[in-house]
Amino acid sequence: MTTTTRDTLLTAADLERRAALRRMKLLATALLVVAAVVFAVAFGLQDQYPWLGYVRAAAEGAMVGALADWFAVTALFRHPLGLRIPHTAIIPTRKDEIGVSLGEFVEQNFLSDEVVRSKLATFSVADRLGEWLADPKNAERASAEGAVVAQGVLRFLSDSDVERLIERLARTHLFDREWAPTIGRVGAELVAADQQRAVVDALVEAAETWLSEHPDALGEVVSTRLPRWVPGFAKGLADERAHKELIGVLRAVRDNPEHPLRLAIDGYLVDLTERLQHDPAMGERVEEFKESLLESERMRSFAARVWEAVKATLTSALADPASELRVGAASALVDVGVRLSADRGLSAKIDAWIADAAGYAVQKYRHDLASVISETVQRWDARETTQKIELQVGRDLQFIRINGTVVGAIAGLAIYAIATGVHAVVG
Repeated sequence: MTTTTRDTLLTAADLERRAALRRMKLLATALLVVAAVVFAVAFGLQDQYPWLGYVRAAAEGAMVGALADWFAVTALFRHPLGLRIPHTAIIPTRKDEIGVSLGEFVEQNFLSDEVVRSKLATFSVADRLGEWLADPKNAERASAEGAVVAQGVLRFLSDSDVERLIERLARTHLFDREWAPTIGRVGAELVAADQQRAVVDALVEAAETWLSEHPDALGEVVSTRLPRWVPGFAKGLADERAHKELIGVLRAVRDNPEHPLRLAIDGYLVDLTERLQHDPAMGERVEEFKESLLESERMRSFAARVWEAVKATLTSALADPASELRVGAASALVDVGVRLSADRGLSAKIDAWIADAAGYAVQKYRHDLASVISETVQRWDARETTQKIELQVGRDLQFIRINGTVVGAIAGLAIYAIATGVHAVVG
């Protein structure tokens, strides 16, 4: 047994509906056939048995009712008997109009600010969200789902686009402004707060440690400048003495906050920050340095290196359930849930914000949302649309045929009985 293309589009539920529809069609048609047989028998024998006139009238009414309702039901989906009678095959011929009407109905009756707000007023979104997030398992699940979404976003993003964005932001916020005044102001504030002393201490300590670990670091810096007649051992002693004196100076600077060298450095920094803020020549030199950085190849690859490092770090952290990022996100969600559940004022504010946001979205985009219905219906194939709708409501429509048969029989019998009674009285 072959399966048609249209059949392959049906789901298991659709196939069950189709079988039920066929059974109901068979039942309704069987009632019509029974009514026709009864009518034929009664019509042929009513002269011999006058009481069969009532049976004939009932069967006749049943046939009329059954045929009329069969025509009405069939006309919804197709042309009865293939005859192109006006106002038949309503669904396939007026599919687009039905879609527009359905969209307008949804827009007017469902996508309104009053409906949305009244629905949201029946429950608290913040309370439900808080209760759900307060459970660590749910918070961990939300964190995991968020990590999956974030990983998808990272894969979706174009590296070249992100690198260009980073470079553009760096140019806008770092290079488009003059550096000298900003550096000068920040430097002046740091010097005024004595923040430079920590830097000087670190530099002095590093220099002292390095010289102590490298006693030959000065080499023959002093001895090579002594006269030739000075003996060689004296030159060596001079180099050694210079090394020790330099270490002594560094230790003195480290231990004495008021050492003259420290004060000299402080004075130089004060003068430098002042010149950076007010000296045009110094500002021009800083700008030249900035331009050289901007045009260097290293600076051009800066954005690529930054994004590569950030992306690798994020990808690794998002993929690892035990990473600080994932664990921290889950913990933060639990805290949010607990606070939402405990703080009635906060949950009320969030509910009001959600209601306002939903109301605004509905008011602004209600037509666009409703148009999705009409546009979707317009894209549907007419035959497939008809088949889908018939499978959904066709079984119930067959009851109309059955009811029409029964009601027609009652109506025919009643009309015949009344007419016979009136005729007997008049006659």
